[in-house]
Amino acid sequence: MQTGIAIYLGLDNTFEENIELIDTAAHYGIQRIFTSFHIPETDLPAFKSQVGAIFKTAKKKNMEVISDISPTMLNLLGIDKFSLSSFQFLGITTLRLDYGYGSDEIAKLSRNAQKIRIQLNASTVTPKILMELVKSEANFANIDALHNFYPREGTGLSEETIVRKNALLHKAGIRVGAFIPSQNRRRSPLKEGLPTLEMHRDCDVSLAARHLTALGIDSIFIGDSLPSDQELQTLSNTKEDSITLKAKLHTEDVFLQNLLRSTFTSRIDEARDAIRAQESRLLLADHIIEPENNKVRSYGAITLDNKDYLRYMGELQIIKRPQPADKRVNVIGNLLKEEEFLLNYIIPGRKFSFEFV
Repeated sequence: MQTGIAIYLGLDNTFEENIELIDTAAHYGIQRIFTSFHIPETDLPAFKSQVGAIFKTAKKKNMEVISDISPTMLNLLGIDKFSLSSFQFLGITTLRLDYGYGSDEIAKLSRNAQKIRIQLNASTVTPKILMELVKSEANFANIDALHNFYPREGTGLSEETIVRKNALLHKAGIRVGAFIPSQNRRRSPLKEGLPTLEMHRDCDVSLAARHLTALGIDSIFIGDSLPSDQELQTLSNTKEDSITLKAKLHTEDVFLQNLLRSTFTSRIDEARDAIRAQESRLLLADHIIEPENNKVRSYGAITLDNKDYLRYMGELQIIKRPQPADKRVNVIGNLLKEEEFLLNYIIPGRKFSFEFV
């Protein structure tokens, strides 16, 4: 999973705070920085005095710097005309192209010799745009995409939209990124968060990031001005290859507690009533599971068949349809209520894991 932060020069943060943000993000293994030069509230003198040192710090930390391009940006950076060499000299490694660039021009830029990557606006891409890029012989190996963030409440994307756009881009072999908000310091002037998905506007970093992962997003950025150290660490720990579910644990068996921290795979032969872990019975083959917590199995319950279920002992399930108590089945945990919607994304063959709180 690629992860990123956003830097807004001449806005909310002091120069020192931006330097510390880059240092802390790099410490946690965060690799990408998004910058925007389209913010009217930017303090231009502060921007111009800080930009060189900020890009130099990012380069020192081997972080990718993504910048949108526009005539305004060129003026701010003191560049007379569009020049990939000038961007490269400044430390910009990826150019995000939006309005005003035709398919032929984007394709040509994607074949540049300076090794500068090209980024599309994932929120506005269409099948027509991608088809034109194919016809123009774009170098798709040098292209990725990033969704917009949406500062105004009520303007963020729906889940249906992001899923449709992601499928379109992934079919073309293009990796896709998106933004989540911080609950620490939100960016001016509205300070309503900078999510891609509207439903994430008031979500914590952990849940929003894990949801984007479940939707197939390849790269996640915290869009707001100054995420906390805890938010940066949480983002850096996001797993790309499995859906992580937060749950409460209800067993005193230390062996089982350790086992449940494994990564499991949802069985291909999907059951109607539960998600079944294909590995659990084999992992527990040599461990006798005694009956405990034989309670009603509600939606989101984590269950494990005990020794009274004979050869099914060790069967791990997450309940999708409520079922009565059974003396052969232990209820060993429950998903947190706000986590239950993530079950919708554990399709057959999908990996999942638990984080117990």
